[in-house]
Amino acid sequence: MSKPNMSRLHNAIDILGKLVAFDTTSKNSNLGLIHFVRDYLAQYGIESTLFHDETGEKANLLATIGPKGVPGIALSGHTDVVPALEKSWISPAFELTERDGKLFGRGSTDMKGFAACALALIPELAKRDLTIPIHLCLSYDEEVGCIGVGSMVDHLAAMDTPPRIAVIGEPTEMKVINGQKGKYSMRVTVTGTAGHSSFAPNHVNAIEYASRAISLIADKARTFEENGPFDDDFTVPHSTMLTTTIGGGTATNVTPDHCEFTFEIRHLPEHDAESVIAEIQQTITETLDAEMKAKEPETGFSWEKIFSYPGMGDCTDAPGFELVRNVIGEVSGKVSYGSEGGVFEKQGNIPSIICGPGSIKQAHKPNEFIEISQIEECIEFLEALTDQAVAA
Repeated sequence: MSKPNMSRLHNAIDILGKLVAFDTTSKNSNLGLIHFVRDYLAQYGIESTLFHDETGEKANLLATIGPKGVPGIALSGHTDVVPALEKSWISPAFELTERDGKLFGRGSTDMKGFAACALALIPELAKRDLTIPIHLCLSYDEEVGCIGVGSMVDHLAAMDTPPRIAVIGEPTEMKVINGQKGKYSMRVTVTGTAGHSSFAPNHVNAIEYASRAISLIADKARTFEENGPFDDDFTVPHSTMLTTTIGGGTATNVTPDHCEFTFEIRHLPEHDAESVIAEIQQTITETLDAEMKAKEPETGFSWEKIFSYPGMGDCTDAPGFELVRNVIGEVSGKVSYGSEGGVFEKQGNIPSIICGPGSIKQAHKPNEFIEISQIEECIEFLEALTDQAVAA
């Protein structure tokens, strides 16, 4: 692949600065950024379709460049970012700052860098005689569980000619990732009875029952580590499960009547997380919950699903992967972190890979940055992919 046109590189950096300037922390609206992209695309005669959430304050954006009635390529990225509250930021988090060949700012690598590269190619892309379409997909609320992209994926899947492959532009240092784990997150509330701690045997201690449940969850996690299922292409080759937060109790001399904890399973794409959760619930209901209710009927466990997203399987045998294989021949493995790739694959039946600029090591950290060389490499990749869209 040849070096990118310098004007495109400068355009990408300029666009990235504009995207970073929108504080699209997941708790905020992303409409400012979405409307900016919509208006930018409109300058080149490209229409956008927006898919709003129930509040109307957030939206996905879908724009198609090229012919209809032909299965094309989806370029997908999320617009939301994690908070930037750390005091250790050297420069303003929502202002792109260049230092030593790096571009600093929240979302620069996770993952507005990919969107900026794609948008920088639009002026040229709009003029090219594409034989297959390029679908630009920008989503909301990825960082809180991949919960926003579904409406756009449903639309793509319902098309007469859905995309033949989706490229999810999460930061991979432009390596092709052909698998990711899914995640299922649960909140558990344990209700006991309170009283003076000197009469503890007369009470139902919510924290103690929560701790016993947490021990059962840890035991189950150890069975994954020992017995699988396994996939050695992952850095952690089995599903993992752990308790992530806990809180409860009111004072040192009061038996706690309330405890709440969260736990998650990050599972291999073929591992049925819902069955695992159901098995844990049944075990706890038949043992700990029953024991509590025998002492006090109003006590026990309650369960709430926080979110889930599916894993992404290996699509290297799918016909659409040939478009990527011709651009980057090497497949670099699978990752344990999540992306919207599983939603495209499982919900939309659209084969997906993960490939984008920047390093995941910089994500979710103060002084997040992306190297300018990664922006260059991403533009090269997208230019070559566009060539495939012309030659296909």
